[in-house]
Amino acid sequence: MTSPQTGGTDAAAEARAWPQILARYREPSTGRGVLEIAVTVLPLVALWALVWTAVHFGYWWLGLLLALPAAGFLVRLFLIQHDCSHGAFFRHRQANDWIGRIAGVVTLTPYGLWRRDHALHHASTGNLDRRGIGDIDTLTVDEYTARSFWGRLRYRLYRHPLVMFGIGPAYLFFLQHRLPFGQMRAGWRPWASAMATNAGIALAAAALIWLIGLQAFLLVHLPIMLLAASLGVWLFYVQHQFARTSWDRHEDWTLHGAALHGSSHYDLPGFLRWITANIGMHHVHHLCSTIPYYRLPRVMRDHPQLRDIGRLTLGQSLRCVPLVLWDERRRRLVSFRDIGH
Repeated sequence: MTSPQTGGTDAAAEARAWPQILARYREPSTGRGVLEIAVTVLPLVALWALVWTAVHFGYWWLGLLLALPAAGFLVRLFLIQHDCSHGAFFRHRQANDWIGRIAGVVTLTPYGLWRRDHALHHASTGNLDRRGIGDIDTLTVDEYTARSFWGRLRYRLYRHPLVMFGIGPAYLFFLQHRLPFGQMRAGWRPWASAMATNAGIALAAAALIWLIGLQAFLLVHLPIMLLAASLGVWLFYVQHQFARTSWDRHEDWTLHGAALHGSSHYDLPGFLRWITANIGMHHVHHLCSTIPYYRLPRVMRDHPQLRDIGRLTLGQSLRCVPLVLWDERRRRLVSFRDIGH
């Protein structure tokens, strides 16, 4: 395979060919979709109840331990919502949209608003001149060094792991998703999506608080939601923030080249791959976003040449955290230390 760094018309033609090759995997199965919902929602409900039981009887340590797998299934529900936003989960758009909206109440994510932003992310990923929607804010080396002291400090704080994977996810899911500020020119739809989701969240929370009490609800649900938010942001982070990702100025950017070489193959162990709904096969997803997630392993089996493109193991992904700036000369993400800061 041609590397993204060599460029050339052969690499561009190869990337453009993939969506047509992968088109035969796109057809969703209604039965499989229902099964995927069942094996996600039922364990999530059962684990939520077990966390409450542990907390109720004073076994706090067990409650926190059980909150982690519960958060994993909540992430999996978010990824079902994600597939629905691409029209990839069921054949009919209305089925996708209503499952996505219901899931959005549980994941605290307004489906219509998020679907719009995520579509823009797919349309602009890897384009240095169209950053800022649905992605991790990433500066080039030149942009960072041109900033004032306070501008550099703000960026360093934003990219600090405690903010990126701790404070940031909590802010995103609990506050930013509640009101679509920044979408004032997009009409009434973003507000309708956010307000309808907020109403659903309020009703669901009120029912659970009535059933088990406010304190128990907060002690059970907050740890699960906070863990799920951090896990979700981590997954999104490593999908595009790795050393040999691909970014280009608009005149050199191509949609399929950015999809193939700007998205990682996060090669996780089997159970983690299942619980994260194969989202680690992200380069394939960006090449053909309407492939249901349960068909992605078959794509990788049928086309083994895709396995090593952008491949990251679990251990290797941890080394992505310090990579915070795009070096346009070296065509790779670098750390602050790499540029002497």
